[in-house]
Amino acid sequence: MEDIIMYACREHVEIAIDDFVNDMEAAPQITVTDNEICSYCNEKAEYRIGK
Repeated sequence: MEDIIMYACREHVEIAIDDFVNDMEAAPQITVTDNEICSYCNEKAEYRIGK
């Protein structure tokens, strides 16, 4: 199974966590990030959701 990495802004972080858990059936590691774009709205991402 391939690793999933998503980036999320403050508005979409809960959705990203839900999507990660649904896809990977495991809790994600959440870290603060900058210089990335939200996977949902293309605004500046604040969080990296992944393994």
